Amino acid sequence: QAWLNEKFAPELLESKPEIIECVVEQLDHMEANLKRAKRGDLKVSVHRMEIERIRYVLSSYLRCRLVKIEKFFPHVLEKEKSRAEGEPSILSPEEFAFAKEYMANTETYLKNVALKHMPPNLQKVSLLKSVPKPNLDSFVFLRVLERQENILVEPETDEQREYTIDLEEGSQHLIRYKTIAPLVASGAVQLI
Repeated sequence: QAWLNEKFAPELLESKPEIIECVVEQLDHMEANLKRAKRGDLKVSVHRMEIERIRYVLSSYLRCRLVKIEKFFPHVLEKEKSRAEGEPSILSPEEFAFAKEYMANTETYLKNVALKHMPPNLQKVSLLKSVPKPNLDSFVFLRVLERQENILVEPETDEQREYTIDLEEGSQHLIRYKTIAPLVASGAVQLI
């Protein structure tokens, strides 16, 4: 579920280091069990395929997070700086270090390649303004895991009135992401 939500959400979601750590431990345990199994046993090949499937999901999840960090790095770091005390972090410590280093390297590259050749009044660039923000107005498909009542759906045009809908458990919808972002974070809906 964390993988699918991360894959389909337009923004970087909350980091799940405990899930990653648990999956890595389970993979290590499964590998150790396979080393003790008899060669040529059908169960071994089935378990090996399952290990590869889990490894694919884990690496795809981490790759998706890194792509979003690279794409929206100034906004991700700004969001991390402005989060309230006790609010969960969207970055793991490793991702935070990567994002800071990526930002520093990008700034250095821009200065060395382009900005130093510009007139003095144009030698500063704000990455926060230059790098696009995640598009929270994009539409996403979702499946409702827990019934939700009175979800405010934003109008598309000025002629339409704002209205609310109820999301029935098991139903599927196509909705603007920013409308249901809190529900994705709480686990009430899953992006599909």
